[in-house]
Parts: sequence; C-alpha cells; structure tokens
Amino acid sequence: MCPGRQVGPWPLVHSSRSRPCRGPRRDPVPPLAQTLERYLRSLEVLVTPEELEETRELVQEFGAPGGEGERLQAQLERRAARMENWLSDWWVQSAYLESRLPLAVHSSPAVVLPKQDYSDWRGQLRFAAKLIAGVLDFKAKIDQQALLVEYRGGHPQCMAQYSRLFASCRLPGPKHDGLLLPVPGRRAPTFITVVRNFQFFQVEVYNSDGTPLTVDQLHLQLQRVRGLSWKTDKEPLGVLTGDHRHTWGQAYSTLMRDRLNRESARCIQHSLFTVCLDAPVLKVSDERYPSRVAAQMLHGGGSYSNSGNRWFDKTLQFILGEDGVCGVLYEQAVADGAPIATIIDHVLDYCKDPDTARAPMTPLPLPPKLYFYITPEIQWDIERAKQNLDILITDLDISCFTYRGFGQGLPKRWGLRPDSLFQVALQLAYYRTHGSLCATSEVVSLRRFHLGRTDAVRPAAPPVLRLARAMDMPHGQETLSLLQAAVESQSARTEQVLAGQGIDRHLLGLKLAAIGDGQRLPGIFMDTAYAIATHCRLLTGQVASRSDCLMIYGPQVPDGYGVCYNPLDAHVNFAITAFNCCRETHAQRLARTLQQVLDQLARLLGESPGGADREGGGDVEGQP
Repeated sequence: MCPGRQVGPWPLVHSSRSRPCRGPRRDPVPPLAQTLERYLRSLEVLVTPEELEETRELVQEFGAPGGEGERLQAQLERRAARMENWLSDWWVQSAYLESRLPLAVHSSPAVVLPKQDYSDWRGQLRFAAKLIAGVLDFKAKIDQQALLVEYRGGHPQCMAQYSRLFASCRLPGPKHDGLLLPVPGRRAPTFITVVRNFQFFQVEVYNSDGTPLTVDQLHLQLQRVRGLSWKTDKEPLGVLTGDHRHTWGQAYSTLMRDRLNRESARCIQHSLFTVCLDAPVLKVSDERYPSRVAAQMLHGGGSYSNSGNRWFDKTLQFILGEDGVCGVLYEQAVADGAPIATIIDHVLDYCKDPDTARAPMTPLPLPPKLYFYITPEIQWDIERAKQNLDILITDLDISCFTYRGFGQGLPKRWGLRPDSLFQVALQLAYYRTHGSLCATSEVVSLRRFHLGRTDAVRPAAPPVLRLARAMDMPHGQETLSLLQAAVESQSARTEQVLAGQGIDRHLLGLKLAAIGDGQRLPGIFMDTAYAIATHCRLLTGQVASRSDCLMIYGPQVPDGYGVCYNPLDAHVNFAITAFNCCRETHAQRLARTLQQVLDQLARLLGESPGGADREGGGDVEGQP
C-alpha cells in the first residue's frame, strides 16, 4: 500500500502552519467597514430601495462600535495572526467537503483539449502513452523543485497546489468528506490507474531504478490493458462516485467492508492519477458536436456510455477517446483551475515533440486488474447511482461555441482589460435575456497569497446597468464612454479582490466565526438580501491557457448558468451550462444572445476613431 495521509474534515485540510513558499505573503483580513460598504453597494441593483434600506440598518447595527461585527472581525484577525492562511481551510470545508451534491456536474470542472489527429484505438493508445510520459515529466519538475515560480501581474503565485495534485483523492463520508493527501518527504506511489470498459488496472509507470517508463514501454502496457479489458458486460462501479455524496458515502462504507474492495479502492485513491480510455462519443451534428464532447469530459455521457470509466473522487483524470477527443476532469477540493491549465499546456507541448527514447528489452509485468466483490447490496447501490446520474445528465443543458469576431487583442488595443470586457458582455447578455441583472460570482485566484485559493468578483452593476439601457440606442461616443466606464469599474473591482480585499470570502469568514461561537447568527446573515446576494445565477470565470482548450462546469444554483471561457488572441472559447428543469434558463439562448452582444461591442470598438491604434491592457488572474 502506498503511503498517504487521510485528512478528515475537522483537522485542517491543508496544513496552514506549514513552511510558507517564498514570495507570496499572507492573505489579509479586509477592514470591516470597507467590506460592509462594498456589500451594500453590490446590492443596489439586486433588491428594491425599501429592502436596501432595511439591509442598511442591519449592516449599521452589525458594524457599530462594540457590536457583533467588531467582535467577529477581531476573531478573524487573531486567526490570521496564528495561521498561514485564515481563509482557505474554511473555504475548502464549506464549499467542497461539506457539500452533499454530486461531484459530477455540480462540482468538478472538465477541460476539453484540442481534438487529436487519430481516429481509432491504436492512435488512442499511442497518444495516451505520450500523454502519460508528459505528465510524469511535469511531475519530475515538481519533485526536483525545478518548477519556476509563476508570476501574474508582477506578483509571485503560491505553488503549493502542485505538490498535492498527484496521489491525492477525495474520500466520501456519510455527512462530510475528507481528503487523502501525499505526505511531504515520503516516497510517492509509482503507479497510475487506467480504466477501460468500466474495469480498473494498476499500471506501474517507473522502472525499478526510479526512471519513468518510456513511451514505448507505456504503450506496451496500455495494449496489455486493452487485451485484458475486452469484455463490456462489467458493472459500471465508477458511477457510484458520481452519486449524491451522502448516498455514495453510505455505499462506500458498505463497499469497504470487504478486504478485496478495500485494496482495490485504496489503489485507485493512492495512484498518481487516472487515465480513462473511453469509447467514441456518439456522433451528432457539427453544431452540437463541441457540446457533446464537453459533456463527455464533464460526466462521461451516462451510465451506458463512459460514466463508469470515472472515479470522480480522484484529483486528476485524463480522458482519451478512440475518436481523438481528449480532456481532463479534476476535483476542486485539492486544486483550482490555473495549475491544471499549466499542466495541460506542458503536456500538450510535450506531446508535440517526437519521441526519441527507445524502450529497453527488460520484460514488464502484466498490469494487475483491480477486482471488486459486488454483493446484492452494492449491486442495488450501483443501479440507484446509474439512475441518479442519468437523470442529472439529462437535466444538463450545454452550449459550447467559439466566438471569432475578436479575441483579447481588440480590448488590449483600447487599453481595456480583456477579462473585464468579457464579464461586462456576460452581464449585458444576461440583462438582454432576462430583463434584469443578477447576483454574479466571477471566480478569481488568490494564489498571490500563501495557500490562497479563490474569491469572487462582483460585477460593476450600476455602470453595467447604464450601459445595458444604452445598448439599443444608436452607437456613438456616449455609448463607448459608458462601455469604457463599465469595463474600468469591473477592472478596479477585480484588482481589489486580487489584492485580498474581496467581500464574499470575508463575509463567509465572519459568518463561520459566528457559527463557531455557537450563538445566534447576526441579522445581516439572516437577511433576505444576503440570500439574494449569495444566490449567484451567473457563475463565471476564465481559465486562460496557451492551448486552444475550453473548461466547462455546471451552474451553482438550479436557476442559474455556469459560464467559462478561454480568451485567445483572435478568438474566445465559451462553455455555457444550465439546467433543463428551470424554464427560465436556456444555455443556447444565452449563448446566442452573448454572441450578438459581442458583435455589438466589436462594432462599437471597431467604428470608434483611433480604435486600431490604441495600446495597453493586461492579463487577469482567474479560474474557477
């Protein structure tokens, strides 16, 4: 059994007392008065004037000298003084490990990679071998501490997430989950998990001398896996991991009563990562094909497709179809999108280089198959999980498209932050679709701080509302000025959050501190306005990658949308999701409206004097 440590939910998920990485500083606790003022400002277009006035009174009471707010703020400041990061442990617990929703669709994002140049199982196995070698090459850089510190906006980024990506896994529980994390300084596992036709295999990826297997050796082992997994009548045990966390937690307890099941499950959990060798995606129209591929990466397509080829708890899963479609599915409790995008860029670059290493003649053992003893009780759990997952998949509406009118180059020429422009465009599209603005969470990275995870940027609502009302009027200098004001306001809010001055996680910290006291929640958190502000009907974010890939995730709320995009120089890849059970939301309708809005913005910027000559702009640090 490979070494690892199980981290339950109430010991800390990451050791906030561990040695900090060089560069990033501690995450600050924002001033209380500042957060309360910005909170009220964010409500201006979400509630009525009367409701806003009632909330203002609650906020004033909460923030009064000697009041509850000051007491809870002092607790946060004491927590920040004794911990390397006062926020991240709380965030992982509340957002991930305590959530009981299925990881499939509701939590784990997927990344669709560029379609590869092969169309059968032979090409699939050859590319899979090269991909595995590329991932091991990246892991070697981590192990040798040769990974260069990343910088965003001139600020060094915390690199701690990279050391937890491999040999880690989420562990289900009936009430809350835990994490299995690699133990620093202890020898890492030397194998991965490969799954095909719902059957799992342990594949060693290092020689006895510690050197990684060559591409030829990996290819041979994958061919052996294929030869050992030709039967397709196996139970899709992996669908259990995509069920409701409470249900999966109970089924997991049943599964682990048997020694054979424990050994097989722990092998998957301790493996470096998982490679899923999928059957081809069902062919559809060219227009719907990108959305079908994205669905394949996000949830596997259903219990009778490839969903049984997943272990959704695993931190890293690389998915390769026989038809050239590829992707990555990852579990967010351990890592966020930016490190995943970095790995993807490295691996795709690695796969482009010709393979020159030749395999030695040393014989390799057959990859052992991981067997599970399926009792009637577990069989019933599998059938229930299949039904639940298929219902969830049927309910998900996906629309993926590439907008080619412009990319991040155009806003940069105007001195506008590309991400802020696309965020404003999303607000305009939502307003045009639904007739109002909504609570929105743009997820951005806090890796500027040691052990930082994410916070949310609230949209520049009043400037966006003024722009939305002017968009149907003839374009002119006034509309352009409104656009610039909205984008610049969004950029300013983004910088505030990136500097650790966001309101969402600060309010969450104050709320969790109050809950920790075991006393009645302050009125500000029981207020209807707080429920409205935290019911984000738009969950958005960019995952900027050098590769022409696309990330996708589900909505945060039943009547909302999940929108992710990858802005490249000349075009932008978008993925929009919604739930069919909600009559108000429709992913394809929002996608069409967004394209119309982007066309308008392109004409507005393109028709303006001097638009092609202006310089400036910059990147944004963000991911879901």
